[in-house]
Amino acid sequence: MKASHVRKLIKPIDSAYSEMFSGRVFRVGTGAVSVRNHSGKAEQTVIGVHGFLENHCYFTQAYEAPTTELILLTCSNYHIPVNGVTPEAPDWEVPIKHLDGTIEYDACILNQALANLPSTDNIRVHGHSRGGAVILEAINQWPELYENVELVLEAPVLPQGRLSALVTAVLEPVSHGMWPWLIRLINSAPSSAYGQTFFGKMNPRKKQLLGKLFSATKDHLTIVRNIENLMAWMERTDTSVYSKVRYGTFLIPAVDRILDRQAMLASARQSPTTMRIVETEAPSHFITLDSKEWVPGFESLPATAQG
Repeated sequence: MKASHVRKLIKPIDSAYSEMFSGRVFRVGTGAVSVRNHSGKAEQTVIGVHGFLENHCYFTQAYEAPTTELILLTCSNYHIPVNGVTPEAPDWEVPIKHLDGTIEYDACILNQALANLPSTDNIRVHGHSRGGAVILEAINQWPELYENVELVLEAPVLPQGRLSALVTAVLEPVSHGMWPWLIRLINSAPSSAYGQTFFGKMNPRKKQLLGKLFSATKDHLTIVRNIENLMAWMERTDTSVYSKVRYGTFLIPAVDRILDRQAMLASARQSPTTMRIVETEAPSHFITLDSKEWVPGFESLPATAQG
């Protein structure tokens, strides 16, 4: 990448979205992990891994039960979307050797969180979109850690997957030098101009969370690195990673304008039969935001669940 392009891409992006948060925030490398306070005795732990250009608030309304211990990742070089909390340095943090802004780096943040933070044995790791790839990469890096962990992979980026034809058409002509210009253009357009196309039918929560997408990262370089690494990861990761997966659910939307739905399904079908594939009626890539009804309950899964 040309130095002049890098200079343009590392100009800081100001944080544009945060919510009140009651809990603790731990810095891990250039990312973070937030642990929400829960009022009841924790019966289950959920770790949420947000997608590309999202933030951890994606999961907060889906897991509101007072008995749920909610642990939320902030991927590397993303703004932490909380106010009123000072991030602290945990004594369990281990330096991460991968390049930040990559799925491999964020997988290390996830593994440090999973190894050190849950207070229950009933653990679910829920990843949306790029977050699904982060989870599978994390399992690849440290399979033993996931022996008894339930997965929810929502509209996930998967091995041998693809971006949707629509997204590919938008990205193909874009060179590195054009990114800052393209992002400024998108940010200045009303989100309604492209929202319906990519995000499907809007609702208040979707508007709130998806309205500030291009302000989620601390710089434009992270956006470019995320996309390039994500495409490379899908291509080079084969479906053998599924042999390390124990049980859980793939949530597939009825319509996906971000990822290629057929490629996602074909990849998911290579997983063990203890992984359920649920083809939801969700009208967009953002299943949980379309309706919380698609989020699986915490009942134990049958031994062979694949549909």
